[in-house]
Amino acid sequence: QVQLVESGGGLVQPRDSLTLSCTTSGCSISNKAMGWFRQTPGKERELVIAISWSGGTTYSAHSALGRFTISRDNAKNTVYLKMNSLKPEDTAVYYCAASRPGESWAGKGVSIFNSFGQGTQVTVSS
Repeated sequence: QVQLVESGGGLVQPRDSLTLSCTTSGCSISNKAMGWFRQTPGKERELVIAISWSGGTTYSAHSALGRFTISRDNAKNTVYLKMNSLKPEDTAVYYCAASRPGESWAGKGVSIFNSFGQGTQVTVSS
């Protein structure tokens, strides 16, 4: 079972940029799709952005299009979320997630993600 630890969250101002990191251990992530979810109080956790195990395919929620970028370094077992032009509505706890080995979200959606980190708080406020 993979363990996931997020870092890099904090308090930023609107229009700032922030990069989150997800450090993994326990097993290789090279055959796992990886994603970033976020959750605000009273709402369900939602998938923001994801990257395939090969890195060749990404998915972005409408809210993330053009502003968020996901990348992975399989050699370092680390996944990154670069967030630009942050807005107050991006305030949330951000969770890193890993899929089952070899899974693709095509036709299956978020159900492929079965491992989550503890989350890191991102607050966007002036």
